[in-house]
Amino acid sequence: MQQLSGKIYHNIDQLMGELSKIKSLGKKVVFTNGCFDILHVGHVCYLEDARNLGDYLVVGVNSDDSVSRIKGPSRPINPLQQRMMVLAALQSVDAVISFSDDTPYHLIEALAPDLLVKGGDWKVEDIVGSSLVLSKGGKVLSLPFTEGWSTTSIEQKIKSNC
Repeated sequence: MQQLSGKIYHNIDQLMGELSKIKSLGKKVVFTNGCFDILHVGHVCYLEDARNLGDYLVVGVNSDDSVSRIKGPSRPINPLQQRMMVLAALQSVDAVISFSDDTPYHLIEALAPDLLVKGGDWKVEDIVGSSLVLSKGGKVLSLPFTEGWSTTSIEQKIKSNC
């Protein structure tokens, strides 16, 4: 459990300090974000692909209030701390931090990642924070989407079997 908690950051200044060290070694920081309400194979493949683009993967996770505003009052299914622990358990994930806004714009602005990635259902120009990353010489990518997997479809399947 201790190893997982070392990947979870509750303080942006601590994470910025860690990223400063990583970048000073010439390593590339990759950032992605999402609700990650029910972790599934699509998420795992996507996070592995994101990590393979750089040296250190930071995952921003929407707070519970943010998820409810975006996805509706029945979400999230799993509370923030549990979602963060599950993500931190993945080998591909180096750091997890939450944000309470509906978008991670301010988090991206503070962390200044070298690469910003989202899933294939996002056009690069629509990815929040893309202009920030590009203006600093970074890259923004929309990674291939793993078909057939979504938290919404899993939720619907569970409800239809009840």
